[in-house]
Order: sequence, then C-alpha cells, then structure tokens
Amino acid sequence: MLRPEHPPRRRLADLVARLGTSSGVQLHGVAHPGDADDVVLTGITLATGDLRPGDVFVGIRGVREHGARFAADAVARGAVAIVTDEAGAAIAADAGVPIVVVDDPRARLADLAAWVYGNDEAMPVLLGVTGTNGKTSTVHLQDALLQQLGIPSGMSSSARRHIDGDVIMARLTTPESTELHALIAHMKERGVRAVALEVSVQAIVRHRVDGVVYDVAGFTNLQYDHMDDFADMDEYLAGKLQMFRSDRARRAVVSLDTPAGRAVVDHADIPVVTIATPQIAVDPDLAATAQWTVHMPEEAINASRMALSGPDGRYLETTVPVTGPHMVANAGLAIVMILEAGLATWDEIVAVLERDGGIRGVLPGRTEIVTTGRGPTVYLDFAHTPDGFEMTAQAVRRQTPGTLLIMFGADGSRDTTKRPAMGLAAARNSDIAIVTDHHPRWEDAAVIRDGLYSGAVQAPPPGGLYNITPPEDAIVKAVSLVGEGDAILWFGPGHQDHREIRGVRHPYNPRQLALDALHDAGW
Repeated sequence: MLRPEHPPRRRLADLVARLGTSSGVQLHGVAHPGDADDVVLTGITLATGDLRPGDVFVGIRGVREHGARFAADAVARGAVAIVTDEAGAAIAADAGVPIVVVDDPRARLADLAAWVYGNDEAMPVLLGVTGTNGKTSTVHLQDALLQQLGIPSGMSSSARRHIDGDVIMARLTTPESTELHALIAHMKERGVRAVALEVSVQAIVRHRVDGVVYDVAGFTNLQYDHMDDFADMDEYLAGKLQMFRSDRARRAVVSLDTPAGRAVVDHADIPVVTIATPQIAVDPDLAATAQWTVHMPEEAINASRMALSGPDGRYLETTVPVTGPHMVANAGLAIVMILEAGLATWDEIVAVLERDGGIRGVLPGRTEIVTTGRGPTVYLDFAHTPDGFEMTAQAVRRQTPGTLLIMFGADGSRDTTKRPAMGLAAARNSDIAIVTDHHPRWEDAAVIRDGLYSGAVQAPPPGGLYNITPPEDAIVKAVSLVGEGDAILWFGPGHQDHREIRGVRHPYNPRQLALDALHDAGW
C-alpha cells in the first residue's frame, strides 16, 4: 500500500473528538480520557498486512469474522490504538492499547482516513468514473492525455495505479478508503495535480469513497451485472446514482448510450453535460439529445479514429489506442471530463492531439495483442459482462479475415445470473468457442463452466463448442483449431497475473501460455 512519506501527526484525542460524543463514542483501555493526548497517529488501516508503526487499526465485522480478532497482531506490528464497535471492543479488550468504540466504524472509516492523511483540506482535481463497462479504459485514457498535456497526474483503476508515470499493480477496483486516502496523500507529495479514479458501485454503497468529492463525475453505461450484490437493476442503478449528488461531485459528464444515462441526468443536482455515441446507442432518440457526439469513422486494432463534436462548433478528429465504437465512446468521455474540469482548454487539447497524433496510452488487458510473428493473432481481454463480450467480439471480428475463436471463463464467488448470457454472447459471436476456467475463488470451477456452457449451447458456433479445463490445456486446444489469418480472443485474464483458488492467488501468465502454445504448434 502506497503512503505519504511525511504524513500529518494526529492526536488520538482529536480523533475521538472528531467522531463526536453524539455518536456514542467510548474510550476504553486508558486510565482516563486525558491519556489519549499522548497517543500520536500517523496512519490508519483495516489490514494487519499493511499496518505500520503509528497506525490506528480499525476492526470491523466482516463476512467470515470480526476484524477485531486481529487486534493483538496489529498491536504487535505497531498499532497505537484501535477503532471498533462494541463487539470488537470485547474481542480486543486485552490488546493493551486505547480502544475507541463507535457504533458503525465502517460508516466513519472514510472520514477518519481523509483526516488522518490530511485529505480533508487541499486536494488535487479529482475525476471519478463509474458505470458497468468502460471505467478502466476511460481513466487510463484520461491519465495518458493528462500526461501529454504536461499535467502531473495520478490514476487508480482495477488494473493499475499510476503516480506521475510510475506504475503499481492494483488490488480492488476502487481501493478501500484507508488505501485510497493514503494513495491520494502520496500523490499530493509527488506533486500530482489531477487524479483519475475508477469508482465501482460497491465502493459507493460500502462507504469506500465517502468524503471524496469529485470535481467531475463521469458515467459510462449501465449493463446487466452485479446481481449478487443487488436485488435488481433498479437497485444497482440507485447505487450508481449516489455519485451524482452535490455532496459527492461538483459537475458531471453523462453518457446517454444506455437509457440509464437519462436517469442519471434527472437525478443529478449538479451541472451535467451529456455525450453519446450513435453507433452503439440503445435509444437513438435519446442519443440525439446529447450535447457532445462521438463517432468512429475508421476502426483498427488499438488505433481507431475518433471524431468528437460538441457545442459552439467544436470538433476534433484524432487516433485513440482502442478498438470498436464502445471504446471510442470511452475516449470521448475522457476528453470531455478533462475539459469540464478546467484542466485544459479545448484549443490546448486539440493542439496536443494534433502534435502527438492522438492519445498515447496503453490499456492493459483490453484487446491486448500478445502474439508476435506468424500465426493466428491472440488477444487478451478483461471483459466480464455479456455486453462486454458482445461489443469486443464484434470489434475483433471486423478485424479478422479468418476464423474467430473465443475462449472464455468467469469469476467465481460473483454474480452467477449473468453466466448463461455471457456464454450465449461468446457463442453467437464466434466461429469456435471454448469454455474454460478463470478465477474460481471459493466456487467449484465445474459449476462455473456449466453456467457458461448452458448459455453457449443455445447457439453453438459452427466450428464447435468445447468445455476444457484447465486453461493451460484450453489454450493449447485453441491454437490447434486455428491458423494464419485467424484470431483467438481470450476473455477473462486481461491484465491479471494470477488465478485465485480457494482464497490463494496462484501466479499465472496467460500471455506466456499463449506464446508457448503457438511455439509448440510450430508458429
């Protein structure tokens, strides 16, 4: 976990005062409240693995156990105080450090993290992007363009964290609030002026981004996903809508490519600018009302042309490192958000794109070509929704003169209801399809494959439908079924370098697996 090198020094007594007596705050483990004046905090964390001396350790109730059970380990690693609830205080009673008891520590965590790391005061310009698909691509494109504009920038996505050009691999899509505020504070020390943040719906509803106010909030689309966390699509949308209120954002740029965009506009109590991509818009009439329009006049693998037009006759045409109109839509959103944030003028953006020949960026695990030399082209892609499968497959199909083989898996311990639709989308957009494993996590991998296969078998591709495990064998079989001019589109691993099985992350290199399979086949 990245942290500032010189964090503020906060007194425990001030933390107790910040929580407030009206919240039923209690202070345990000290002779009298005045003892808290002598305790100095320099960090805050939920995880003992990230704990550093001087931290306050926050113990919250988890799915499997209460975090307070790790209090003794936290103190051994240097924790100087504990924040938890009544149940946690009883568990951690013998920890030997002050225990601050609050009714709902999860709900107060983000505010405490912002205060501990000094983010309750000056902040960089914050760009937050939410939606079902396209979040990662949008923030990576924003970060690339900000760097081209000469603006020191930071970025946090499901794939990576960037700090003014330095790259760190990511964990959660949106970091836990303690990690997020430590990261922002670290970026501030590095002189970062603007930060692009991917914001998951789970982060919104689980308080991970509480207290963060975005200068511009962006909305990509709403597609079928996360029905393991929400009762229905209305509840899922409601979680997203929270981001477009004045306590969370100052302005917004909203895509009207899906009908949910209209709901976002209607719900927002902040200034909103709209954008649409008619080539993919679900409702053409709604898209026609957008203030900005994105078009893809020419498509190429990771080098498509984009035309962006907006109010007052503004127009630009440039090259963006993406494939397909759905990805060009993300590039348009990225540009307009930077414009709305006041980070650059329209003329400055146009000039930089003309100078550099387009946005210069790499989107990890998004139609990422991993092959070299002769033979079929192999792409890795992180798509994990039916719509993501369909849009990306159609884009690759348009660039493939021969057979398109789609190999795909799905995350375990995640939304099970979308798996048949993912299988159907893969099968009906391919010539050959192979169901395989991805992250089974705590599920039986065979059950996950069965869910995908049940959808794929409804429209089996003409070249065959296979169910193969493990993925090491699946890629070998895939290579044996294709040749020169053909393509293998491997959905699932994307940018990732591990497989998670029964809570353990196993090193995993799908790029090398594909190259080895091609080499062994004589390519």
